[in-house]
Amino acid sequence: MATTIRDVARAASVSIGTVSRALKNQPGLSESTRERVVETARRLGYDSAQLRPRIRRLTFLLHRHHSNFSVSPFFSHVLHGVEDACRERGIVPSVLTAGPTEDVVQQMRLHAPDAIAVAGFVEPETLTTLAAMKRPLVLIDLWAPDLRSVNLDNQAGAALAMQHLFAQKRTRIAFIGGSLAHYSIAQRALGYRRAFFEAGLLFDPSLEVTIHAGLDPDSGAALAMEQLLDRPGPRPDAVFAYNDLAALAALRVCVARGLRVPEDIAIVGFDDIPAAAHARPPLTTIAVDKEALGRRGVELLLDDTPSALDIRIPVQLVVRASTSVNTP
Repeated sequence: MATTIRDVARAASVSIGTVSRALKNQPGLSESTRERVVETARRLGYDSAQLRPRIRRLTFLLHRHHSNFSVSPFFSHVLHGVEDACRERGIVPSVLTAGPTEDVVQQMRLHAPDAIAVAGFVEPETLTTLAAMKRPLVLIDLWAPDLRSVNLDNQAGAALAMQHLFAQKRTRIAFIGGSLAHYSIAQRALGYRRAFFEAGLLFDPSLEVTIHAGLDPDSGAALAMEQLLDRPGPRPDAVFAYNDLAALAALRVCVARGLRVPEDIAIVGFDDIPAAAHARPPLTTIAVDKEALGRRGVELLLDDTPSALDIRIPVQLVVRASTSVNTP
């Protein structure tokens, strides 16, 4: 006969409710009591999966510098994917924005989530704190060892952009990047550098410029593009920017300088935000399914036995006139 929760409670000399709280990692117990219950359940062979709580509330945590959706629309689309997946499963989502100086645990207690989805960059200390809460946790557009995560295939996207530019006979390709503390940006920068090696070309570190941490993507990328155009030596013949906002700022600077795009300099972005298709000239970019990031995050969170903890969403190149004179 299978061991029941009543058997565990009797052997550990505690109530059934205490067993339930201990095996669900819920608050309200001393650590010694929790450890005694867990060890008793293990010794008796009790299947604690029977107590897996049903997820009714999910909190979507976003860093404050990602929360201005009008300036940076990427995560608004990710949130739509999360909301759609929650709605289909009867889960109530809530959104929490937090910065490094705020008590994220206290804020989470107010939301009382059964599970947490963290999107984009957060400080490592915040991530450690959230993991210690012992709630089901998934990372979206973020990665950490041994945690469930869903990301775009950022390196593959960088490779597509670079291979396209190489095919256009561009060799002095610059990269405008952001903070490498962001997992997705670091992966795109790595893909940029690796593309030179795989093409048998020399990589010039002076062609890689990082936006100043104190500047927004638009003004920071514009300044980075000015620096690239003013540097000594041959001018870049192409720019790969870490996202479309940065690429559009670079495009604006090049046009203001009297450069022809793409004849004098080609420009590629990443994300395929709506503004990319309406630029003049329209922006070549890496298209990503932002809603799928959110949806797959919820699916991975709810999967009892995932085949992999790290899911990659494929991306594709969209060629427009900022890199090809024959493209409308």
